[in-house]
Amino acid sequence: MNLDFTEEQQALRSEARRLLEARAPLKAVRAALDGGDPYARDLWWETAGLGWFGAAIPEAYGGLGLDRVFLCGLAEEFGRTLAPLPLESSVFTAAEALLLAGSEDQKQRWLPQMAAGKAVGALAINEGPGPMLGGAAWKVQVRQGRLHGLKAPVCDGHAVEFAIVAATDDGGEGLWLADLSKPGVARDRLDSFDPSRPLSRLTFDGLEAEPLPGAIGDPRGLLRRILERGAVYTAFLQLGGAQRALEVTRDWALERKAFGRPIGGFQAIKHKLADLYAQVELARSNAYFAAWALANEAPDLPLAAAVARVSATEAFEQAGRDMIHIHGALGVTWESDCQLFYRRSRHLALVLGAPDEWRERIMSELETRNAA
Repeated sequence: MNLDFTEEQQALRSEARRLLEARAPLKAVRAALDGGDPYARDLWWETAGLGWFGAAIPEAYGGLGLDRVFLCGLAEEFGRTLAPLPLESSVFTAAEALLLAGSEDQKQRWLPQMAAGKAVGALAINEGPGPMLGGAAWKVQVRQGRLHGLKAPVCDGHAVEFAIVAATDDGGEGLWLADLSKPGVARDRLDSFDPSRPLSRLTFDGLEAEPLPGAIGDPRGLLRRILERGAVYTAFLQLGGAQRALEVTRDWALERKAFGRPIGGFQAIKHKLADLYAQVELARSNAYFAAWALANEAPDLPLAAAVARVSATEAFEQAGRDMIHIHGALGVTWESDCQLFYRRSRHLALVLGAPDEWRERIMSELETRNAA
C-alpha cells in the first residue's frame, strides 16, 4: 500500500503552492478579517478556472473526474495560505451531498456550476448549540414543498447560491435542496471567532425546496457519510495550516534573540517545537491513510476519517497556541499574523462538528469492531 502522492499529484501540488503563495498571501486573510466580501472572489474565480473545484466531480457533470487524493493535496495547499474561500462548506461537503444523494436533474443543474466556480453551496444542519447529528428531531419544517424555520450557524450562508437543508415533513426527516436566490429566505450574518470565514443565520419563510432522493429513509446516515468525506478533506486544510504555522514559528525562533542568542537555542523552545513537529507528522500520517480510504471507498473510511479529523484538529490548534506563545508579547497583537492561524484553527475545529463528536465516533467504531 503506497500512501504517498504520485509524481503527477506532487506536480499539481507544487503548481498550486506557487499560485497560492503569489495570489493568496496572509494579507488577503487580513483583508477578509477586516470585512468586505464574504470570501476572496478574485482568488475563487482564478482557481476555479484551473478546474480545481471540480477535481472530484465526474466529467459527466463538468468536473475533471480525478482521484479524490488530488483534492486532498489541493486542500493542504489551500490550508497553508489560510485562503478565505468556501471550500469546506461547498467543495468538500455540498458537492459530496449531491454526488451521494442528488437526483440526475439536481446533479446536472448544480455540479457543473460548482465545478466552474459559478455556484457555491452549503449544508444547513445546525439549529443552535449541540451535536451536529445527534439530539432531537430537526425543527425546520417542510409544508407543501416549502421550508419554514431557522438554521444557525451556517458556514458561508451569505455567499451560497443553494443549501442542503436538514428538515422534517409529514413523512419524517429528510434532506432538501433549496435555491437561496428565490424568495422565502432571510440571511443574517453572525459574529464569529474567525470573520474571514463568516457564519450566518438562515430564516426560512416558505422557501421552495425539493428532496434529495438518496436521503430518503436514512438522512442522518447519509449526513454521516457526507461529513466523513468532508472531514478527510478538511483534515488536509488543517494539516496545511499546522505545517505553515510550524514553519513560521521555527523561523521566528531562529531569528529572535534573547540574552544575545536565538531563542530557538533554548531547551524549552526546542522541546516545544519538537513536540509540535511530532504532532503534525502524526496528523499527516492519519490524513494520508484517510485519503487512501476515501479514494478507494475502503471499509476503514468511517474510522480513518474520524481519526484524521481529531488528530488534525489537535495539531492545528496546538500549532496556533504554540505560535502565539513562542512569538511572545508580539504574538497577541493585532498586527501579528499569529491570530490568523489561531482563529482559523478554532473555526475548522467546529465547522463539521465538535472534536468530542468525532472522538465518540472513534469509540463507536472501535466498539463495533471489537464486538464483531
